[in-house]
Amino acid sequence: MTTSIEKESLAFLLNSSTRFLNSVFERRISEAGLGLTPGEARALLTVAAIDGSKQADIAGRIGLEPMTVCTYLDKLESLGLVERRPNPDDRRSKCIFLTDASSDLLIAVRREVDSVIGQATEGCSEADLSRFYEMLKLLQRNLQAAASDRCRQT
Repeated sequence: MTTSIEKESLAFLLNSSTRFLNSVFERRISEAGLGLTPGEARALLTVAAIDGSKQADIAGRIGLEPMTVCTYLDKLESLGLVERRPNPDDRRSKCIFLTDASSDLLIAVRREVDSVIGQATEGCSEADLSRFYEMLKLLQRNLQAAASDRCRQT
């Protein structure tokens, strides 16, 4: 059985690691000379992951307010990296798609992400990483279920 101290330590380690990961990512993107802010780079990566999604879905995945993401998408659109198209299911919203022009920049951003992840996982075996990934997915599912339960209770 896990003690409360161990649970607090797990929460602290997860939170602290996330903050360090974000900090290193932001510094790498800022210093890479890509012409994107870290927020714009995150938005571009998210559009690539869920191409054709609504702005609200992109914001939810990043964990930011839709208006903040709107600013990032405006910039990406002005650079010709994404385009907004009418949502066939809802006339009031638009879906966000990558353009062909985003390919090279997306590769460069992913290279920076891969470098950060490489630093973060230095010394881990493939088996360690695979198990860690599976454990994080399990934690995420459990926390999503807990969040859903809380929403249903209110």
